[in-house]
Amino acid sequence: MTKEPKEVKEVTTSRVACDGGEGGHPRVWLQIPGEHGWVECPYCDCKFVLKDGAAAGH
Repeated sequence: MTKEPKEVKEVTTSRVACDGGEGGHPRVWLQIPGEHGWVECPYCDCKFVLKDGAAAGH
């Protein structure tokens, strides 16, 4: 059984920061792998998806 992400955010860069919002968790920097196009935060399960047309690695 797969767990649904808490929230999905479209981003324009492959490196993103997540702190879980107010009173969330420590800030972590995540790298979206080019082969997947998305990454999930290990703390809050927020899913960051690279927008169509955004260049991976930027």
